[in-house]
Order: sequence, then structure tokens, then C-alpha cells
Amino acid sequence: MATKKVKVVTKLNLKAGEANPAPPIGPALGQHGVNIMDFCKAYNEATKDKKGQMIPVEITIYEDRSYTFVTKLAPVSELIRQHLRLEKGASAPGSETVGTLSKKDVEEIAKAKLKDLNTKNLEAAMKTVAGTARSMGVKIS
Repeated sequence: MATKKVKVVTKLNLKAGEANPAPPIGPALGQHGVNIMDFCKAYNEATKDKKGQMIPVEITIYEDRSYTFVTKLAPVSELIRQHLRLEKGASAPGSETVGTLSKKDVEEIAKAKLKDLNTKNLEAAMKTVAGTARSMGVKIS
């Protein structure tokens, strides 16, 4: 079987189950001739169980205008916000604290996100999660 020639790979952060042809999807896919509504329907169907979360998607667009996409896990900051039930992080992270994560919570989030990170080492993943938490104004205990 002949492989299709890849035209471009695009990465977008979209709300799960809420994709529509408006920006950023329309301009990103329309310029490559992809059927935007087909993508929106497929993405919404694939992410309907995670509605409301920001889910990164990597879209591979081929020369014949067909595409494939892979959804990733929500960003670490999104996972931390969900875990602590926060609306947003601190506006002054160095001096303001919006919540506290235990080492166990950090490990849980790191294990969940491990396959999307650029490491296979759990300790390194935990440091990544802890750093993101600190930059959001979340204390690690």
C-alpha cells in the first residue's frame, strides 16, 4: 500500500466536544483545503466524554486533503486546575497561593500525563508537574 504524502502537521488546543468552524479551527484547516465541518464532528465525537476540558489535538493533513488526528491529554495546568477545582491560577504566583497539592497528588498527575511528556522517568515528570504548579501559585506539601 502506498503511503500518503504529508502536507502539514498542525497542533491546536481545543475545548473537548465544542469544536466549531470559527477560529482557530477554520483558518488553520481551511488554508489546507480540509473539510472543516467533518473535522469538527469527528473531534467532538472523539472528545465528548471530556467535555469542557482543553484537549490538545495533532492534525496530520495529507496532500490529497485528507487528514488524521490524535488527541492528547489535557495540559498539566488544566489537570492541576481540575484536581483543585480552581477557576484559574494565581495572578501573582510568587506571593499568592491558590491551593495546595500533596506529593501523592503530584505523583498521580505525573502518572496520568507521563505518556505525553518528553520523559519516561516518573521523578522527572513529577518535577515538571511541581514546576507547573508553582508557576500557577499552587503550593506543594
